[in-house]
Amino acid sequence: MSSQEFLLKIKSESAAALSALIEAARLKKGDIVIIGCSTSEVKGERIGTASGEDVAAALLSGFAPVADEAGIYLAAQCCEHLNRAVIISASALLPRAEIVNAVPKTHAGGSFAAALYASLTDPVAVEHIKADAGLDIGDTLIGMHLRDVAVPVRLPLKEIGCAHLVAARTRPKYIGGERAVYDPELAGGEVAR
Repeated sequence: MSSQEFLLKIKSESAAALSALIEAARLKKGDIVIIGCSTSEVKGERIGTASGEDVAAALLSGFAPVADEAGIYLAAQCCEHLNRAVIISASALLPRAEIVNAVPKTHAGGSFAAALYASLTDPVAVEHIKADAGLDIGDTLIGMHLRDVAVPVRLPLKEIGCAHLVAARTRPKYIGGERAVYDPELAGGEVAR
């Protein structure tokens, strides 16, 4: 497969993965999806060893139109060099959210985070968010940026490029014990018994 064909393939796979997550997680306008992505893993290399700006651009070109159409915000988890900070649009944050001073670059934050930062009109970095759902591309461990109760989502796609793909949605916590009544709509359509 040529380089151009590979980039088109991962663009298509990223769009399909986000579309499937939006549907399965019942995401609504204004929700946040955190994406952790190792472009090295997408290329079939070990995480952190072969960053790819072209791969990041192809992934973002698949994700962005899907996110825009659904009215959701994309957030990118940076790599360990920026302590897994998050790049997000300032308009997605609550008023008075605490931003940090960091601009991601290919080898300090990661190619995907850098690509998202460059594409946003109002990019900021924050240390923590509580996203509504997430895509983990290449085993980057996004759990720290999801709301407290994360639920696995089985997508038809298991990989993007050569990278392992894991998806999650979140739901409000169940509280109250055996006499409590729960709203199945808040639970994603099902309530544990």
